[in-house]
Amino acid sequence: MGTKSFIFVACVLLLISLTLSAQAADEKGLGASFIFGDSLVDAGNNNYLPTLSKANIPPNGIDFKASRGNPTGRYTNGRTIGDIVGEELGQTHYAVPFLAPNSTGKAILYGVNYASGGGGILNATGRIFVNRLGMDIQIDYFNITRKQFDKLLGPSKAKEYIMKKSIFSVTVGSNDFLNNYLLPVLSIGARISQSPDAFVDDMIKHLREQLTRLYQLDARKFVISNVGPIGCIPYQKTINQITKDQCVDLPNKLAVQYNGRLKDLLAELNDNLPGSTFLYANVYDLVSDLITNYEKYGFSTASKACCGNGGQFAGIIPCGPTSSMCSERSSHVFWDPYHPSEAANLVLGKKLIDGDQRYISPMNLRQLRDL
Repeated sequence: MGTKSFIFVACVLLLISLTLSAQAADEKGLGASFIFGDSLVDAGNNNYLPTLSKANIPPNGIDFKASRGNPTGRYTNGRTIGDIVGEELGQTHYAVPFLAPNSTGKAILYGVNYASGGGGILNATGRIFVNRLGMDIQIDYFNITRKQFDKLLGPSKAKEYIMKKSIFSVTVGSNDFLNNYLLPVLSIGARISQSPDAFVDDMIKHLREQLTRLYQLDARKFVISNVGPIGCIPYQKTINQITKDQCVDLPNKLAVQYNGRLKDLLAELNDNLPGSTFLYANVYDLVSDLITNYEKYGFSTASKACCGNGGQFAGIIPCGPTSSMCSERSSHVFWDPYHPSEAANLVLGKKLIDGDQRYISPMNLRQLRDL
């Protein structure tokens, strides 16, 4: 065989092997990432609502490369945990916010983000912000997306794409405590008539209905985050005037109580909804470990907000143009009084993707994707 023929054959073989490996990667890759929840994963839905909870002001997003450092409505300095997980699992585009004008056509094949700052499991949660999307409305919106998938791909392909290749992530519950049950003014009626047990019962009952409804719309692969140690956020530390190594007891006790019930709920759904896989993401222990051992992870503080004002931990006034901002953003576990920094989100995201059963069970996110 002449040199030219040999080179031609080699090129053809290389092309075939590249095509096959691209197809294999596509077979294994994540289809759509559907993200539900609150400000921990909101990618800009609240920009389109008349609400008091917004993050589309600088310096939010200062490290978000895709927007060249401009605010996008993410409540952090860079990527949310939802962005990081999608990226690490092979997605080339971030899930588009449902309310954004570009959430149409083929853009939705990478996924859609329905999360909303201030949103919760219960419809009354977040009333203090005037407007927000609670879980019931977020699922109503997914129902619209579901019909768009049928039009884009045809009913049978759409069903397969959503059931087998897509992941549904739900990060919700914190606001039900912080901006509902624990709010002294708005929730006084509820607190007189509802014990913590009854309130958690209510949350679990609603979440069961919401997750079952997503299952009826062909969702099969789920990851549900528990509520983190909300008594350890700079806001709670500041208003309760505690030291940097302390956390506020009541919010954490409520979170632990809810998390135990959530774990049981997901086991029940795994048993009762054929073909479904519900992962329990143990964010409470993950974040607790990060806060306790922050130096081990390369952080210099786990108590002070990088961007905020008020009190010892800059924990009262949310991040905005007039806030003081730290110079080393990646050295802070918390970006603002409530939300983790991108550096913290990276640590958390990687443990959910490839971590062990202490942090995500019964399998991790990479295994769920490849299921």
